[in-house]
Amino acid sequence: MNDTSASKAKPPNRSMGVKLIVVGALALVMTIPALFVWSLIDDRTRRAEEVVNEIGGLVGGPQIFLGPVIAVPYVLPAGFQKPAERGVYIVFPARGEANVLTRTEVRHRSLFKVPVYRSDITFKAAFDLAGVPAHVPAGADLDWSHAEFLVGASEARGAQSDATITVGSKSENFAPAASLNSLPVDVPHGGGKQLTFFGAPAAGIAQPNAKFDVTVALKFSGAQRLAVLPFGKATTVSVKGDWPHPSFDGCFLPTTRSVTSQGFEAAWFVPFIARGVQSEGTADTITRLGRGALGVSFVELADPYQSVNRSLKYALLFIGLVFLSYFLFEVSTGKRIHSAQYILIGIAQIIFYLLLLSIAERIGFDLAFVIAAAATVALISAYAGWVFESRKYGLRALAAFTCLYVLIYILLRLEDQALLIGALASFAAIAAVMYFTRHMDWYSSAAAQAAPQQSAYGRS
Repeated sequence: MNDTSASKAKPPNRSMGVKLIVVGALALVMTIPALFVWSLIDDRTRRAEEVVNEIGGLVGGPQIFLGPVIAVPYVLPAGFQKPAERGVYIVFPARGEANVLTRTEVRHRSLFKVPVYRSDITFKAAFDLAGVPAHVPAGADLDWSHAEFLVGASEARGAQSDATITVGSKSENFAPAASLNSLPVDVPHGGGKQLTFFGAPAAGIAQPNAKFDVTVALKFSGAQRLAVLPFGKATTVSVKGDWPHPSFDGCFLPTTRSVTSQGFEAAWFVPFIARGVQSEGTADTITRLGRGALGVSFVELADPYQSVNRSLKYALLFIGLVFLSYFLFEVSTGKRIHSAQYILIGIAQIIFYLLLLSIAERIGFDLAFVIAAAATVALISAYAGWVFESRKYGLRALAAFTCLYVLIYILLRLEDQALLIGALASFAAIAAVMYFTRHMDWYSSAAAQAAPQQSAYGRS
């Protein structure tokens, strides 16, 4: 009777094959809390973007600039049941040059940092009005007496001083344009933007067949990005700044560029045939210039949210490898580990990502990874020593898990080679499991697996 009760109280002797399947299923289950961490990263990323947009909006945000062009009002006479139409005829310079000098600083709000800049922009344009107008609407009457020079910026709030134009020895200040208020431009990498125009009188200077040069000086602040539209038939743009991590974008890459820890220099040249917009036409020709914008973005090289997000993509792989390590310890010692203990180990690894995120916001990703990884490796290694009641297995776990988290960091830093290294590491891990379990009787329990080893140890 007592023997029967004892046999009923004894837990079933689950085979190691079934146990491995359970361990694999638990690793998959642990991806569920990883999804919650992912949503937390997404929430913090959106909050950071809100702060960037808020601070950037106060200083002008991403700026797009248009160098000097000539705007000539015209009128299409009224016809039968058709009222008179008014429009603006745009003439681009034969050659355009933009020289931009930027100085950056980092603004802080709570845990978030936003790089903002102040820019000194000098435009030079050489106009040749021989043959103008060539594309005026049929029947239109150009009013050269009200012609004006136009320059444009996507956010007027970024202006730091009055914009001036110099023709010969005469200088004028720009004011809100009379002929054209604003136009949308669709800039790659910058989305749809509204360009605001500033005008200065061109009457008496801009006339058919005239040739002259103009110089425009602007001072604007902004954040995140600066772009210049190819305002001349042939356009040269040079940008110089003190930001060490620029990203060059737009439709054309720089013809020359230099980036150092002290700053950067970049130059573009866009010939007329590459610009893809005719030398003169109605106002919508400015809208089409957006497709050829030349831009530089002021980015933070070490974005903690992007780095943590990338590390989280490997969560299933590394939870699975830690679980496999514990499973091998279980096989070699014969000591059973409950499923709840595997879950605790998985939760410790999920908390690693929370530690990494919260610390990286304050001190940067690299040092945060060292702190979070050291704490996590120490915890799950000590837990191995406690569970298997062996300091030797605790030290083995410490060595194995240290290598594992070093591998995570290497994967994050290799970027383009991460997939290859991750695949090779996964292959090596499964090969090691196959090797160490090559003599295992998968139908027996852990205790039965360990018994022959213990007997052999006793005989020796």
